[in-house]
Amino acid sequence: MRVLMLSTFDQVGGAALATYRLHKGFQRAAVDSIVLVQVKHTDDHSVKCVAENLITIRDLAAARLDLLPLSIYRNRSDTYWSLGWRSKNIQARVRRENPDLVHLNWVGRGFVPTGALPDFGCPIIWTLHDTWPFTGGCHYPQDCRRYEHKCGVCPQLGSTSEWDVSRWVWRRKARFWRGLDLSLVTPSRWLARCAESSSLFGRSPIQVIPNGLDIEVFKPIDRPFARKILNVPCQGQLILAGGIRGTDDRRKGISYLQPALQEMSRNGWMKKAALLVFGASRPAHPPEMGLESRYLGFMHDETSMVLAYSAADVFVAPSIQDNLPNTVMEAMACGVPCVAFDIGGMADMIEHRRNGYLARPFDRDDLARGIVWVLEDKERHQELSRQARWKVERDFDMFKVTSRYVDLFKQVLAHHK
Repeated sequence: MRVLMLSTFDQVGGAALATYRLHKGFQRAAVDSIVLVQVKHTDDHSVKCVAENLITIRDLAAARLDLLPLSIYRNRSDTYWSLGWRSKNIQARVRRENPDLVHLNWVGRGFVPTGALPDFGCPIIWTLHDTWPFTGGCHYPQDCRRYEHKCGVCPQLGSTSEWDVSRWVWRRKARFWRGLDLSLVTPSRWLARCAESSSLFGRSPIQVIPNGLDIEVFKPIDRPFARKILNVPCQGQLILAGGIRGTDDRRKGISYLQPALQEMSRNGWMKKAALLVFGASRPAHPPEMGLESRYLGFMHDETSMVLAYSAADVFVAPSIQDNLPNTVMEAMACGVPCVAFDIGGMADMIEHRRNGYLARPFDRDDLARGIVWVLEDKERHQELSRQARWKVERDFDMFKVTSRYVDLFKQVLAHHK
């Protein structure tokens, strides 16, 4: 079984990381797996770049050119988009690898054009990491549900026209993918429900197979030891969060975390807890979070991430829309209870008051209550930690996830004989 995985990146972003981890899981399961990417960061010889391991000016410009039609929308929101309209001969590159099947993953930024899929010449399995495959271009639609029809009058574009770019992209997908035999996978039940309600994929079979982790890498280590290595406070309780710069992606929810922590500070937690931030260095003008804040910078390897998780007493993921974030799964694997809004795929991982806390969307006070609830009782915290680890061992062990994909691949190939 020769599987060609397509992913815009091999390491940048949660979807790319989940794809690469799955690729390594396939290799351990003796699957002949190759990853083809637009931008390569690893030195893994089984990851191939369309530019033969060189990042060319063409590839660097691909994302900008892909978004060129959006330039006419002066009032569009600052959200992530891909159009997939440009013609490039990715089909020939795919056929050169002679795969038995193609496994699409996150292929935004103009990597795989919409019109390329019918010409791959082999079965296609597509793992959806966000909503882009069935929308008119956005990767997360927020409150909009126009993808259930034909898109158009796109709120993210600030458009008042039915025949805007989102309708044009939707119609291209509908035309090129009509009758295409796609096998769809989503990592979360939430994304599956969205896909099932969409006009493009509403009649397609969809399986829910979560992202996976190597639970021998992501596992609890001694908390005092982790804090000593990271040079963070050994006393008191640490609240871990990711990537806070104050101006980051609104979808990640700092506008909710900040007042929640400030509320905790007013209620006596200023001297009992501190905030630990990974994925960002300390900004020149850091946001006032209400608690002492330590910035760990960007974590370049999994060992550093395990140290950061293990140093913390709770991990907070205040996203307002998300699929199945790796950070929550990683934290739980390290025995760290998580607090998040009850949105997207969070409930697939966090079981309310069993291994963490799901706050009411988008109630800042309830987010604060959840953090306090996790921290305030030592015996409860120990049980939450134990249950968090057990949940990952049961549902997200990469060996189990890989086996489910291999079974799906075999079914698809048997059907196409």
